[in-house]
Amino acid sequence: MVLSSRNRAELERVRNLCADPGKCHVECLDLADPQSLETASRNVLEKFGHVDVLVNNGGISQRSLVVETPLEVDRKIMQVDYLSGVQLVKAVLPSMLARKKGHVVAVSSIVGVFGFPQRSAYSAAKHAMHGFYETLRAENGSDGIKVTVVCPGRILTNVSLHALKADGSEYGVMDHAQANGISAEECARRIMRAVERNKKETYVCRMDVLMVYFRRYVPALYYKLASKVKPN
Repeated sequence: MVLSSRNRAELERVRNLCADPGKCHVECLDLADPQSLETASRNVLEKFGHVDVLVNNGGISQRSLVVETPLEVDRKIMQVDYLSGVQLVKAVLPSMLARKKGHVVAVSSIVGVFGFPQRSAYSAAKHAMHGFYETLRAENGSDGIKVTVVCPGRILTNVSLHALKADGSEYGVMDHAQANGISAEECARRIMRAVERNKKETYVCRMDVLMVYFRRYVPALYYKLASKVKPN
């Protein structure tokens, strides 16, 4: 198993919690830095030769209006949330194809299905993920490559604390809905079940999943509700 993030100390803490820490490899990387991703993926492939399951779970959220958000903030969010995952897929896909085996797990968001206030770049990045990973599945499914797209709703994590404001600084506030969301542990269990069952798409949500079905089946009601929803 390979654990990766920017924070080596946190990675070491998580590794020590694993059932067999000796089988866990720590590889630091920064999703905002393409060179870091290239180095990390090369290190992993040189050490292990291939990747069985790639989980693209890193991301950064947003708390700013379209009109006030400069393009550099949009670019950063697109790099972290979308392009970094694309780069990692392209790094490991050849070895998966050579073995006719591999599973890519892309953690999108429920706002990858519909737009949401103060999440323009975040929602756009998540929408882009759906297009990319669905194409990946269509092109390589017959070659043994499996793809699961996960769409979480409100999950109790620090995502709102580190979300970007219009000036690029961190939001620093725990959203009320986030604080009352599904636990990260429960979210992980549901993702694992979806991967084991080779689900193409899965939602990890509570009542917020209703917005998905309203948009799909009762669009007039969805647009009415979307204009009134509280973003935090």
